[in-house]
Amino acid sequence: MNLLLDHGAALLVDFALGMLLGVVGGVFGIGGGLFAIPALASGFGLEQQLAQGTALVMVVPNVMLGFWRYKQRNPIAMGPAAVMGVCAMVSAWATARWAVAMDAAHLRVAFIAFLLGLVPLIVWGARRAQTRAGQGPARLQPVWMGPLGLFSGVFSGLFTVGGGLVTTPVLTGVLRVQRQTLAQGLSLAAVTPGAVAALWTYAAAGQVDWATGVPLAIGGLLSISWGVALAHRLPEAWLRAMFCAVLVLTAGWMV
Repeated sequence: MNLLLDHGAALLVDFALGMLLGVVGGVFGIGGGLFAIPALASGFGLEQQLAQGTALVMVVPNVMLGFWRYKQRNPIAMGPAAVMGVCAMVSAWATARWAVAMDAAHLRVAFIAFLLGLVPLIVWGARRAQTRAGQGPARLQPVWMGPLGLFSGVFSGLFTVGGGLVTTPVLTGVLRVQRQTLAQGLSLAAVTPGAVAALWTYAAAGQVDWATGVPLAIGGLLSISWGVALAHRLPEAWLRAMFCAVLVLTAGWMV
């Protein structure tokens, strides 16, 4: 009886965490995995690779639903999105194979550095977008989207998250996508195939805790639409400032 109660309590905790991460992931257009990994590694005591692989169980369905929700609200061109997605899948698969073989402590340190490195990248993207405002239409040709997808997939495979985070500043700051929410939707197009490829690779290496990941995924699916709706109501400057603050706090927690 006690075992059943303990198992039920664990499922409830995982489900509630998934609900919270789904809202956060919807707001920032990231699927929630960026914050699931520190929670699983520091809060649940999972090794870095196992935390990343388990987070992917939630990330994959969340980014699929998140992309669909962003597409409902934004004119996302599927041609450029498809080019990004295919290229991201290739590089995500390759770097995920490398990540599962890395020393867990080294991968954890690299993940913390990645979180902190995102802050200046996001600030740069915002400033770059302001200077390029009104300088012509967005440049979403395959010559740009292919390399950007490959770049995104590297982070999706190595850290199982973050591909969309590095592409969004490039889309707004270099490729002239004017709206933050549109850029986040395009980024999810690259993240989704890359996340599927990464999950396949981590699962094949035995680095996925399905018993924890499935209730996380269910909770996230039920709440990510709320986060997407909230993202479209908040000022873009607020979204960026909030996200940078959360990145720094998360990195500090993992340290």
